[in-house]
Amino acid sequence: MSKLFSPLTIKNVTMKNRIAMAPMCQYSAKDGFTNDWHLTHYGSRAAGGAGLLIVEATAVLPEGRITPGDMGIWSDEHITCLSRIADFIEQQGSVPGIQLAHAGRKASCALPHEGGKQLDEKHGGWLTLAPSEIPFASGERNPQSLNKEGIDKVISAFKTAAGRAYSAGFKVIEIHSAHGYLLQEFLSPLSNQRTDEYGGPFENRIRLLQQVIDAIKLVWPAGYPLLVRISATEWTDGGWTPEESVKLASVLMKMGVDLLDCSSGGNIASAVIPFSPGYQVHLSEAVRKCGILTGAVGLITTAAQAESILQEGKADIILLGRELLRNPYFPLQAAKELGDDTNWPLQYIRAK
Repeated sequence: MSKLFSPLTIKNVTMKNRIAMAPMCQYSAKDGFTNDWHLTHYGSRAAGGAGLLIVEATAVLPEGRITPGDMGIWSDEHITCLSRIADFIEQQGSVPGIQLAHAGRKASCALPHEGGKQLDEKHGGWLTLAPSEIPFASGERNPQSLNKEGIDKVISAFKTAAGRAYSAGFKVIEIHSAHGYLLQEFLSPLSNQRTDEYGGPFENRIRLLQQVIDAIKLVWPAGYPLLVRISATEWTDGGWTPEESVKLASVLMKMGVDLLDCSSGGNIASAVIPFSPGYQVHLSEAVRKCGILTGAVGLITTAAQAESILQEGKADIILLGRELLRNPYFPLQAAKELGDDTNWPLQYIRAK
């Protein structure tokens, strides 16, 4: 059996293979509520054979949405529609996961197909929040710096959202601390210029992420995996570094985090990112050396490439993004390519 199609057990949850769907926003919700698009989108990838599906960035507060079309989990009313997705994913033999997020200063934007620019409050936008009053991009308004009351509200929102995720039937939570959203904004010395206990040295900048993790652990079952997505480098001088990511990994592993999803960038608008096949794999490899499980992501598009990453000990799971948008049935086809037998949906068995 290939490494890609060997099971992976984390705590009490077993993935049937090591292919995970990376969270990718669909910008198709209304007031945070999912609809038939989301059920079809995630359901087809579960039927396609991925071992883990991580549902897109789901806002823990309405002001934490990137766009008005983001999914939400800030209300108990969201649980019913989310549970339809989690239940269907599990019926296909895949593990349902969800990414909990707050967009911080990158919130209040138009839908991507409508330009994606920041919306002002007169045109459906809202006040954005951040560690410091520094906008993400030139021409955007300054976000409001979070005070202690605002920070406590964010921590409480992540905790309550985790409880709702459990009620909805999800078996994996991923905390979004990457791509320039709120929790990563606190990690980075470029976006966090605070002088209180949340700013300055490394130990202060990671404090909010630690407090969010501790709060979530109060409501999230000990037997269910807890993941964190990080931008392991900002690709910018003076920013968050791979060395800090390794240091953070050691801290989070001791706190009970099970796996780090190692992405990069997103916090500095001017960053020059060297896009190429597997361009972030070295980050997963470096973080993994501290002993924590890692996921590799970023322009991984073939079964052979994914298998090689695992065989070389550079990651424990492979997160596919755009490739699963192009081909929901990549896992079924990859199994055939690697000479593995895998279960197909009974409805599709005639095509096996």
